[in-house]
Amino acid sequence: MGAADGPDLVRAALPDVSRETLDRLDGLVALLRRWQRIKNLVAPSTLEHVWQRHVLDSLQLVALAPRALRWIDLGSGAGFPGLVVAAALAGREGASVHLVEANGRKAAFLRTAALELRLPATVHAARIEDATASIGGGFDVVTARALAPLSRLLPLISPFVAGGAAALLHKGADFAAEVAEARTEFGFDLVEHQSVSDAAGRILEVRGIVPLSAERIGP
Repeated sequence: MGAADGPDLVRAALPDVSRETLDRLDGLVALLRRWQRIKNLVAPSTLEHVWQRHVLDSLQLVALAPRALRWIDLGSGAGFPGLVVAAALAGREGASVHLVEANGRKAAFLRTAALELRLPATVHAARIEDATASIGGGFDVVTARALAPLSRLLPLISPFVAGGAAALLHKGADFAAEVAEARTEFGFDLVEHQSVSDAAGRILEVRGIVPLSAERIGP
């Protein structure tokens, strides 16, 4: 782990993060490192800078929706951003984070982390399309990180946006091309937030998804 990569990096970028949250995140990173030895949950090249590449990258979403309590994370992988959001919300009345992950070994890690760290997280080991109907609505935020291009994400998140959720989506340096491509198939309201973990990245805040030639989806 690089000298600059750790809880201090998160504290410098997001000074309002509590000590309790940082302690839970420290536990999450330790658990990830143990499981990574046999399960290959994240790209090995990202472990050296796990606090920047995964933890800070995920935690910045909470600062963008500070009053949101009900979150759903699609394609959760190793828990970024879902478990990180749950670590930040732990202890807040009414907080819940639903994590949807079809990969069995990753879902097992998510369940173990939620249990050991006492996080307000529920894991759904299912395909997103299969889980959407059974999970229901009432979410404040829907997230997806490194899951699919924006044009393929919009149909997946639209049921939750239609129920009133804002979508917060991680995108890299090619975000503008993804937005342009998606706009050939959908209309949507968009706010771009500069990523605090990646100078070239953006967090796309999406609402009001409208498949072209269809009725408006969402409030």
